Amino acid sequence: MAEKYKKKDISRASRLSVAPMMDWTDRHCRYLHRLLSRETLLFTEMVTAPALVRGGAVHLLGYNPEEHPVALQLGGSDPQELAEAARLGAEAGYDQIDLNCGCPSDRVQSGTFGAVLMKSPDLVADCVAAMREAVDIEVTVKCRLGVDEQEPRDTLPAFLEKVSATGCRRVVIHARKAWLQGLSPKENRDIPPLDYDLVHQMKAAFPHLHVSLNGGVETLAEAEALLAAGLDGVMIGRAAYHRPWEILAGADERIYGRAAPVSDPEDIARAMLPYIERHLSDGGRLHQVTRHMLGLFAGRPGARGWRRVLSEQATRDGAGPEVVEAALERLTEAA
Repeated sequence: MAEKYKKKDISRASRLSVAPMMDWTDRHCRYLHRLLSRETLLFTEMVTAPALVRGGAVHLLGYNPEEHPVALQLGGSDPQELAEAARLGAEAGYDQIDLNCGCPSDRVQSGTFGAVLMKSPDLVADCVAAMREAVDIEVTVKCRLGVDEQEPRDTLPAFLEKVSATGCRRVVIHARKAWLQGLSPKENRDIPPLDYDLVHQMKAAFPHLHVSLNGGVETLAEAEALLAAGLDGVMIGRAAYHRPWEILAGADERIYGRAAPVSDPEDIARAMLPYIERHLSDGGRLHQVTRHMLGLFAGRPGARGWRRVLSEQATRDGAGPEVVEAALERLTEAA
Protein backbone atom coordinates (compact mmCIF):
# COMPACT_ATOMS: atom_id res chain seq x y z
CA MET A 1 0.00 0.00 0.00
CA ALA A 2 1.29 3.46 -0.86
CA GLU A 3 2.72 5.49 2.00
CA LYS A 4 0.28 7.92 3.53
CA TYR A 5 0.70 11.53 2.59
CA LYS A 6 2.10 14.01 5.08
CA LYS A 7 -0.30 16.63 6.39
CA LYS A 8 1.40 19.41 4.44
CA ASP A 9 1.07 17.38 1.25
CA ILE A 10 -2.63 16.70 1.88
CA SER A 11 -3.18 20.41 2.48
CA ARG A 12 -1.55 21.10 -0.88
CA ALA A 13 -3.52 18.33 -2.60
CA SER A 14 -6.77 19.85 -1.36
CA ARG A 15 -6.25 22.94 -3.50
CA LEU A 16 -8.51 20.93 -5.81
CA SER A 17 -10.65 17.99 -4.73
CA VAL A 18 -13.41 15.85 -6.17
CA ALA A 19 -16.47 15.93 -3.93
CA PRO A 20 -17.73 12.81 -2.17
CA MET A 21 -20.85 11.76 -4.08
CA MET A 22 -23.08 8.86 -3.09
CA ASP A 23 -23.27 6.09 -5.70
CA TRP A 24 -20.68 7.89 -7.82
CA THR A 25 -17.25 8.26 -6.21
CA ASP A 26 -16.61 4.59 -5.55
CA ARG A 27 -13.20 2.94 -5.95
CA HIS A 28 -13.65 2.43 -9.71
CA CYS A 29 -14.47 6.09 -10.23
CA ARG A 30 -11.52 7.16 -8.12
CA TYR A 31 -9.13 4.92 -10.04
CA LEU A 32 -10.23 6.59 -13.27
CA HIS A 33 -9.88 10.05 -11.77
CA ARG A 34 -6.40 9.27 -10.49
CA LEU A 35 -5.27 8.36 -14.01
CA LEU A 36 -6.38 11.83 -15.07
CA SER A 37 -4.73 13.72 -12.21
CA ARG A 38 -1.90 12.64 -9.94
CA GLU A 39 -2.36 15.59 -7.59
CA THR A 40 -6.08 16.15 -6.94
CA LEU A 41 -7.46 14.99 -3.59
CA LEU A 42 -10.10 12.29 -4.04
CA PHE A 43 -12.91 11.42 -1.64
CA THR A 44 -14.83 8.24 -0.97
CA GLU A 45 -18.58 8.12 -0.94
CA MET A 46 -19.87 8.77 2.56
CA VAL A 47 -19.46 5.69 4.77
CA THR A 48 -21.53 5.62 7.94
CA ALA A 49 -19.80 5.02 11.24
CA PRO A 50 -22.57 2.66 12.41
CA ALA A 51 -22.03 0.47 9.33
CA LEU A 52 -18.35 0.14 10.15
CA VAL A 53 -18.51 -0.14 13.93
CA ARG A 54 -21.81 -1.90 14.57
CA GLY A 55 -22.24 -3.60 11.23
CA GLY A 56 -18.65 -4.69 10.74
CA ALA A 57 -18.83 -3.59 7.11
CA VAL A 58 -15.08 -3.00 6.81
CA HIS A 59 -15.28 -4.00 3.13
CA LEU A 60 -16.60 -0.46 2.60
CA LEU A 61 -13.07 0.76 3.30
CA GLY A 62 -11.58 -1.06 0.32
CA TYR A 63 -9.69 1.05 -2.20
CA ASN A 64 -6.84 0.84 -4.70
CA PRO A 65 -3.37 1.92 -3.50
CA GLU A 66 -3.03 4.04 -6.64
CA GLU A 67 -5.78 6.35 -5.35
CA HIS A 68 -3.57 8.25 -2.90
CA PRO A 69 -4.05 10.99 -1.86
CA VAL A 70 -7.53 9.81 -0.85
CA ALA A 71 -9.86 10.89 1.96
CA LEU A 72 -12.51 8.84 3.73
CA GLN A 73 -15.74 10.67 4.45
CA LEU A 74 -17.66 9.44 7.48
CA GLY A 75 -21.25 10.02 8.52
CA GLY A 76 -22.38 9.77 12.10
CA SER A 77 -23.17 11.69 15.26
CA ASP A 78 -21.83 9.55 18.11
CA PRO A 79 -18.35 10.77 19.11
CA GLN A 80 -17.01 7.42 20.24
CA GLU A 81 -18.46 5.56 17.29
CA LEU A 82 -16.96 8.11 14.91
CA ALA A 83 -13.64 7.85 16.71
CA GLU A 84 -13.62 4.08 16.20
CA ALA A 85 -14.63 4.47 12.54
CA ALA A 86 -11.88 7.04 12.04
CA ARG A 87 -9.37 4.65 13.60
CA LEU A 88 -10.47 1.92 11.19
CA GLY A 89 -10.06 4.34 8.30
CA ALA A 90 -6.60 5.39 9.41
CA GLU A 91 -5.57 1.76 9.82
CA ALA A 92 -6.82 1.08 6.30
CA GLY A 93 -4.37 3.72 5.07
CA TYR A 94 -6.56 6.69 4.22
CA ASP A 95 -4.77 10.02 4.18
CA GLN A 96 -7.56 12.08 5.74
CA ILE A 97 -10.87 11.57 7.54
CA ASP A 98 -13.77 13.94 6.82
CA LEU A 99 -16.96 14.37 8.85
CA ASN A 100 -20.10 14.91 6.77
CA CYS A 101 -22.11 17.87 8.03
CA GLY A 102 -23.66 18.71 4.68
CA CYS A 103 -25.78 15.89 3.26
CA PRO A 104 -29.50 16.80 3.41
CA SER A 105 -31.13 13.46 2.51
CA ASP A 106 -33.97 12.07 4.64
CA ARG A 107 -32.06 8.84 5.23
CA VAL A 108 -29.11 10.78 6.62
CA GLN A 109 -31.31 12.99 8.79
CA SER A 110 -32.97 9.95 10.32
CA GLY A 111 -29.53 8.85 11.47
CA THR A 112 -28.95 12.28 13.02
CA PHE A 113 -26.00 13.11 10.84
CA GLY A 114 -25.26 15.09 7.72
CA ALA A 115 -26.57 18.66 7.35
CA VAL A 116 -28.81 18.36 10.40
CA LEU A 117 -25.62 18.54 12.48
CA MET A 118 -25.34 22.21 11.56
CA LYS A 119 -27.95 22.68 14.28
CA SER A 120 -25.68 21.04 16.89
CA PRO A 121 -22.23 22.66 16.74
CA ASP A 122 -21.32 21.46 20.23
CA LEU A 123 -22.00 17.86 19.21
CA VAL A 124 -19.97 18.34 16.03
CA ALA A 125 -17.10 19.68 18.12
CA ASP A 126 -17.30 16.63 20.41
CA CYS A 127 -17.26 14.34 17.36
CA VAL A 128 -14.28 16.06 15.77
CA ALA A 129 -12.35 16.12 19.04
CA ALA A 130 -12.92 12.39 19.55
CA MET A 131 -11.89 11.60 15.97
CA ARG A 132 -8.73 13.72 16.25
CA GLU A 133 -7.83 11.97 19.48
CA ALA A 134 -8.19 8.57 17.81
CA VAL A 135 -6.01 9.15 14.72
CA ASP A 136 -2.79 10.86 13.72
CA ILE A 137 -4.03 11.99 10.30
CA GLU A 138 -5.97 15.10 9.35
CA VAL A 139 -9.62 15.27 10.43
CA THR A 140 -11.72 17.73 8.42
CA VAL A 141 -15.33 18.86 8.23
CA LYS A 142 -17.55 19.39 5.19
CA CYS A 143 -20.55 21.58 5.97
CA ARG A 144 -23.25 23.83 4.53
CA LEU A 145 -23.75 27.56 5.09
CA GLY A 146 -26.60 26.60 7.38
CA VAL A 147 -29.93 24.79 7.39
CA ASP A 148 -33.60 25.74 7.36
CA GLU A 149 -34.31 29.06 9.06
CA GLN A 150 -30.76 29.63 10.27
CA GLU A 151 -29.17 32.94 9.32
CA PRO A 152 -25.79 31.78 8.00
CA ARG A 153 -24.04 35.07 8.72
CA ASP A 154 -24.74 34.42 12.38
CA THR A 155 -24.67 30.64 12.70
CA LEU A 156 -21.82 29.71 10.34
CA PRO A 157 -19.15 31.71 12.21
CA ALA A 158 -20.33 30.16 15.48
CA PHE A 159 -20.19 26.69 13.91
CA LEU A 160 -16.67 27.24 12.56
CA GLU A 161 -15.55 28.65 15.91
CA LYS A 162 -16.61 25.44 17.65
CA VAL A 163 -14.94 23.24 15.02
CA SER A 164 -11.77 25.31 15.03
CA ALA A 165 -11.51 25.10 18.81
CA THR A 166 -11.01 21.32 18.55
CA GLY A 167 -7.80 21.82 16.58
CA CYS A 168 -9.42 21.04 13.24
CA ARG A 169 -7.62 23.09 10.62
CA ARG A 170 -9.43 22.32 7.38
CA VAL A 171 -13.06 22.76 6.34
CA VAL A 172 -15.00 22.50 3.10
CA ILE A 173 -18.00 24.79 2.87
CA HIS A 174 -20.78 23.98 0.42
CA ALA A 175 -21.83 27.53 -0.43
CA ARG A 176 -25.58 26.89 -0.13
CA LYS A 177 -27.98 26.44 2.74
CA ALA A 178 -29.79 23.13 2.99
CA TRP A 179 -33.53 22.90 3.51
CA LEU A 180 -34.15 19.70 5.43
CA GLN A 181 -37.89 19.76 4.75
CA GLY A 182 -39.48 20.66 1.44
CA LEU A 183 -36.52 20.12 -0.89
CA SER A 184 -35.13 16.84 -2.15
CA PRO A 185 -31.38 16.16 -2.04
CA LYS A 186 -31.23 16.96 -5.75
CA GLU A 187 -33.10 20.24 -5.26
CA ASN A 188 -30.77 21.10 -2.38
CA ARG A 189 -27.88 20.99 -4.86
CA ASP A 190 -29.49 23.57 -7.14
CA ILE A 191 -32.27 25.67 -5.61
CA PRO A 192 -30.78 27.35 -2.52
CA PRO A 193 -28.76 30.30 -3.85
CA LEU A 194 -24.99 30.22 -3.82
CA ASP A 195 -23.24 32.68 -1.52
CA TYR A 196 -19.55 32.69 -2.39
CA ASP A 197 -19.09 36.03 -0.63
CA LEU A 198 -19.92 34.47 2.72
CA VAL A 199 -17.32 31.74 2.20
CA HIS A 200 -14.72 34.41 1.43
CA GLN A 201 -15.78 36.22 4.60
CA MET A 202 -15.26 33.04 6.61
CA LYS A 203 -11.74 32.72 5.24
CA ALA A 204 -11.06 36.30 6.30
CA ALA A 205 -12.58 35.70 9.75
CA PHE A 206 -10.67 32.43 10.28
CA PRO A 207 -7.33 32.99 8.53
CA HIS A 208 -5.78 30.00 10.30
CA LEU A 209 -8.31 27.64 8.69
CA HIS A 210 -7.74 26.03 5.32
CA VAL A 211 -11.07 26.87 3.66
CA SER A 212 -12.27 25.11 0.51
CA LEU A 213 -15.39 26.10 -1.39
CA ASN A 214 -17.83 23.59 -2.87
CA GLY A 215 -20.95 24.21 -4.94
CA GLY A 216 -21.62 25.38 -8.47
CA VAL A 217 -18.04 25.28 -9.76
CA GLU A 218 -18.17 24.11 -13.38
CA THR A 219 -14.71 24.76 -14.83
CA LEU A 220 -11.03 24.82 -13.93
CA ALA A 221 -11.01 28.52 -14.79
CA GLU A 222 -13.60 29.16 -12.08
CA ALA A 223 -11.52 27.14 -9.63
CA GLU A 224 -8.41 29.13 -10.51
CA ALA A 225 -10.27 32.41 -9.97
CA LEU A 226 -11.50 31.33 -6.53
CA LEU A 227 -7.99 30.30 -5.50
CA ALA A 228 -6.59 33.57 -6.80
CA ALA A 229 -9.20 35.43 -4.72
CA GLY A 230 -7.79 33.96 -1.53
CA LEU A 231 -9.48 30.64 -0.88
CA ASP A 232 -7.25 27.68 -0.02
CA GLY A 233 -9.10 25.06 -2.02
CA VAL A 234 -11.94 24.31 -4.38
CA MET A 235 -14.02 21.14 -4.44
CA ILE A 236 -15.79 20.16 -7.68
CA GLY A 237 -18.53 17.55 -7.79
CA ARG A 238 -20.82 16.80 -10.71
CA ALA A 239 -18.75 18.64 -13.31
CA ALA A 240 -15.73 16.48 -12.48
CA TYR A 241 -17.84 13.35 -12.72
CA HIS A 242 -19.67 14.15 -15.95
CA ARG A 243 -16.72 15.85 -17.66
CA PRO A 244 -13.68 14.21 -16.06
CA TRP A 245 -11.26 14.91 -18.90
CA GLU A 246 -12.19 18.58 -19.08
CA ILE A 247 -11.85 19.14 -15.33
CA LEU A 248 -9.13 16.77 -14.18
CA ALA A 249 -6.73 16.28 -17.09
CA GLY A 250 -5.57 19.89 -16.88
CA ALA A 251 -5.61 20.15 -13.10
CA ASP A 252 -2.03 19.06 -12.41
CA GLU A 253 -0.57 21.73 -14.66
CA ARG A 254 -3.00 24.58 -13.95
CA ILE A 255 -3.60 24.12 -10.22
CA TYR A 256 -0.37 22.48 -9.06
CA GLY A 257 2.22 23.52 -11.63
CA ARG A 258 3.04 19.91 -12.48
CA ALA A 259 3.16 18.20 -15.86
CA ALA A 260 -0.12 16.60 -16.97
CA PRO A 261 0.08 12.78 -16.75
CA VAL A 262 -1.66 12.16 -20.11
CA SER A 263 -2.40 14.05 -23.30
CA ASP A 264 -5.42 12.25 -24.76
CA PRO A 265 -8.59 10.73 -23.26
CA GLU A 266 -8.17 7.66 -25.47
CA ASP A 267 -4.97 6.91 -23.54
CA ILE A 268 -7.03 6.93 -20.33
CA ALA A 269 -9.63 4.59 -21.79
CA ARG A 270 -6.91 2.13 -22.81
CA ALA A 271 -5.16 2.51 -19.44
CA MET A 272 -8.39 1.33 -17.82
CA LEU A 273 -8.36 -1.99 -19.70
CA PRO A 274 -5.93 -3.84 -17.38
CA TYR A 275 -7.89 -2.57 -14.40
CA ILE A 276 -11.12 -3.81 -15.99
CA GLU A 277 -9.57 -7.21 -16.63
CA ARG A 278 -8.53 -7.50 -12.98
CA HIS A 279 -12.00 -6.47 -11.85
CA LEU A 280 -13.64 -9.08 -14.06
CA SER A 281 -11.24 -11.79 -12.91
CA ASP A 282 -12.26 -10.97 -9.32
CA GLY A 283 -15.90 -11.62 -10.22
CA GLY A 284 -16.96 -8.06 -10.98
CA ARG A 285 -19.06 -6.85 -13.88
CA LEU A 286 -17.99 -4.52 -16.65
CA HIS A 287 -20.64 -1.84 -16.11
CA GLN A 288 -19.50 -1.34 -12.52
CA VAL A 289 -16.41 0.31 -13.97
CA THR A 290 -17.54 1.67 -17.33
CA ARG A 291 -20.52 3.59 -15.91
CA HIS A 292 -17.95 6.05 -14.56
CA MET A 293 -16.29 6.36 -17.98
CA LEU A 294 -19.35 7.59 -19.89
CA GLY A 295 -18.31 11.25 -19.75
CA LEU A 296 -14.66 10.71 -20.64
CA PHE A 297 -15.11 12.10 -24.15
CA ALA A 298 -17.79 14.70 -23.30
CA GLY A 299 -17.90 17.44 -25.92
CA ARG A 300 -15.74 15.53 -28.41
CA PRO A 301 -16.72 14.00 -31.77
CA GLY A 302 -18.08 10.50 -31.26
CA ALA A 303 -18.92 11.01 -27.60
CA ARG A 304 -22.54 10.00 -28.14
CA GLY A 305 -21.54 6.76 -29.85
CA TRP A 306 -19.04 6.04 -27.07
CA ARG A 307 -21.75 6.46 -24.44
CA ARG A 308 -24.27 4.42 -26.38
CA VAL A 309 -22.00 1.40 -26.80
CA LEU A 310 -21.00 1.38 -23.14
CA SER A 311 -24.57 1.95 -21.91
CA GLU A 312 -26.10 -0.76 -24.10
CA GLN A 313 -23.42 -3.43 -24.02
CA ALA A 314 -21.57 -3.19 -20.72
CA THR A 315 -24.46 -4.63 -18.69
CA ARG A 316 -24.70 -7.81 -20.77
CA ASP A 317 -23.62 -11.11 -19.25
CA GLY A 318 -20.02 -11.86 -20.12
CA ALA A 319 -19.27 -8.32 -21.31
CA GLY A 320 -15.55 -7.58 -21.23
CA PRO A 321 -12.84 -5.22 -22.49
CA GLU A 322 -13.96 -5.76 -26.07
CA VAL A 323 -16.93 -3.48 -25.33
CA VAL A 324 -14.56 -0.62 -24.52
CA GLU A 325 -12.65 -1.34 -27.73
CA ALA A 326 -15.92 -1.23 -29.69
CA ALA A 327 -16.81 2.09 -28.06
CA LEU A 328 -13.41 3.48 -29.00
CA GLU A 329 -14.05 2.52 -32.61
CA ARG A 330 -17.07 4.82 -32.59
CA LEU A 331 -14.71 7.67 -31.80
CA THR A 332 -12.47 6.75 -34.69
CA GLU A 333 -15.44 6.63 -37.04
CA ALA A 334 -16.52 10.10 -35.95
CA ALA A 335 -13.07 11.64 -36.35
